[in-house]
This record gives sequence, structure tokens and C-alpha cells, in this order.
Amino acid sequence: MDNEIILGEQLCFSIYQADKFFKRFYSKALEPFNLTYAQYIVMLALYEHESMSVKELGENVGLDSGTLTPLLRRLEKLDWVKRRHSAEDERRLVLTPTDSAVEKRQELYDHLNFCLSKLDLTPEQYKTLRETMTQLGSKLSSISFEI
Repeated sequence: MDNEIILGEQLCFSIYQADKFFKRFYSKALEPFNLTYAQYIVMLALYEHESMSVKELGENVGLDSGTLTPLLRRLEKLDWVKRRHSAEDERRLVLTPTDSAVEKRQELYDHLNFCLSKLDLTPEQYKTLRETMTQLGSKLSSISFEI
């Protein structure tokens, strides 16, 4: 058979496997903070921007409001985020990290950096991998299929 497709030689399968291992890795690494990977990504965005609307957050992390709403409710119950209505527009929900979340920020960063050090990547290897994945994501997102 010409052009036989071998599972172990497929980029999609390598990414699938790596994704599965990353999710397991982050699940264990975030356990002490009672956070899921998606919640961690949300917290990183909020730490970076300090305050965001649900719409801005969704655009920033690539999640829709149907996914974000239960995630944010859980983060609020766990005292990681505060949700409040905007003074300018009552329909707009604004999110900020709680004081408790701000206090845990450095501990969270230190712990995750320690866990990531177990990958034993040089800073250059880490940067190259991240850039390669970003380029791949950009290429994939720009492809449109006509059916």
C-alpha cells in the first residue's frame, strides 16, 4: 500500500499523547491548590491583566462563556476570583483575583516552576517548543475546509 499511515509516525498522535501527559502532569502539579488546568489558565490571565470581563477572558484563554461560567463559579466558591457587575454596564461581568488568590500567586508560580523543572529542558529548548507549538496552532487555525 502506498503512503501507508503509521500511527506512531503521525504528528497528530504525538501531540495527542503529549496533551494527555501534560493534562496528567498539571492535574498532579495543581492538586495542592485545588485547581484544574483550565482554572489555572484562567488565573494566569487574571494575574496578568488584574481585571477582565468574561468576554475578554474567554477571548484571551480560548474558552466560550458556556465553559467559563461554571468554571468561574467554582473559582469563586474556592475564593480565587471575585465576580461583579461593571458600574458602566450592569450586563458586563468583571472578574478579579481575590486577595487570597493574590497572596497565593507566588507560591503557585514557584510550585509550578519547580514541577516544570522536572522536564529538564533548557530555557532555549522550552522557548523553541513553545514557539513551535504557537506556530503550529496559528497554521491550524488559519486552515479552512470546504465541505
